[in-house]
Amino acid sequence: MELNSNQIEEILPHRYPFLMVDKITDYEPGKWAKGIKCISANEMQFMGHFPGKHVMPGVLLVEALAQVGAIALLTMEENKGKVVFFGGIKNARFRQQVVPGDVVEMECELEKMVGPVGFGKATAKVNGKVAVAAEISFAVGQ
Repeated sequence: MELNSNQIEEILPHRYPFLMVDKITDYEPGKWAKGIKCISANEMQFMGHFPGKHVMPGVLLVEALAQVGAIALLTMEENKGKVVFFGGIKNARFRQQVVPGDVVEMECELEKMVGPVGFGKATAKVNGKVAVAAEISFAVGQ
């Protein structure tokens, strides 16, 4: 199942300039989600990161991964209309730079739920190579 940007905005509360997912390419509620972000030189962060050498900030890539994971949680029937908060990041590894023109393919697989808290493994790839890998936790709120 795919979700376009308008459908994503019906699920996530994030808006410009903080919506970091352009499209969900597939998902299974409560299990996993896959999405893409098309990196453009027109994004605000490139005004300062870095002038003359644009590099996508790693923290924004992790945020994009968390938003993909949030889709997996918020598409569950019992979570519709709720908000998912970032709970934590473990073992984040940044393996290559992401720059304008790149299409980032992201995946977050939920491994465990403990009440309203979820734990997942997330990866972001560019051209099939891992750019970021991390373990992410989420808290489902009201």
